[in-house]
Amino acid sequence: MSRQIYLDGRFVPKEEARVSVFDHGFLYGDGVFEGIRAYNGRVWRLEEHLVRLYESAKSIMLPIPISMDEMREATLETLRRNNLRDAYIRTVVSRGAGDLGLDPRKCPKPTVIIIADTITLYPEELYRIGMKVVTVPTRKNLSDALNPRIKSLNYLNSILAKLEANHLGYPEVLLMNQEGYITEGTGDNVFIVRRGVLMTPPNNAGILEGITRAVILEVAKEAGIPTAEVLFTRHDVWTAEECFLTGTAAEAIPVVEVDGRTVGTGKPGAITKALIGAFRAKAMSEGTEIYPAGADASRVAGGGGSLH
Repeated sequence: MSRQIYLDGRFVPKEEARVSVFDHGFLYGDGVFEGIRAYNGRVWRLEEHLVRLYESAKSIMLPIPISMDEMREATLETLRRNNLRDAYIRTVVSRGAGDLGLDPRKCPKPTVIIIADTITLYPEELYRIGMKVVTVPTRKNLSDALNPRIKSLNYLNSILAKLEANHLGYPEVLLMNQEGYITEGTGDNVFIVRRGVLMTPPNNAGILEGITRAVILEVAKEAGIPTAEVLFTRHDVWTAEECFLTGTAAEAIPVVEVDGRTVGTGKPGAITKALIGAFRAKAMSEGTEIYPAGADASRVAGGGGSLH
């Protein structure tokens, strides 16, 4: 069965899901998005993702044409239409079709898209043995030029860094800001453990406020692990006892080598493994139910048609 895509209030087969070549999301990356996960029949941290989506849209003066409640239901219905219990969800709101100029006022109707499918960023083996990464010359965008708290469709900064990763033969890289402080990966937040303290860059380093990042800090505090949101350099990463990356798509993955320097023992550390285990336990047991008790089973069917 072909995947069903939510497109401006209707569900259409993915082969028929099209947007205008004049859409400013395509022409200029003018829009916002969220990546969301579903585990075991529940959508993980759906509310937090929707709040961030609507905040990003408000920041760029992009009026989302449906309410947050309607977006929530559209997300759940997209999963139902595709009979998915474990999935990656991509929610996109673009400026919509306009002319070839930059002016957002020429785009009268934003485009709303929800895609639900599966995703695999890294081989499963890397979650077991850890990954090797490097830092790269590409620097993180200046925060006062493009606020990283806006999760926009323009990901060229990360794509340039990913090109460097591909060229060097690494699955992921770390970016620094203009002051030389570590910020994040191409799509992941970064954590290190130094002298027993779990550290991650603060928001003012120029990072996205990751949902998974927040959960890791949450479970660390529950476990009594000291945490700190502080600026740190490559030296701190090179000499850390542990390192790992977090993101909605990547979840949490250990790092065992940075720039040719072995991190800790060269194997995923005890704190890293404990936090990954705690994260997965939460993800598998919490969230917004896709198929609540008593739901009309007929609504789980595939096929086109409107949401209502």
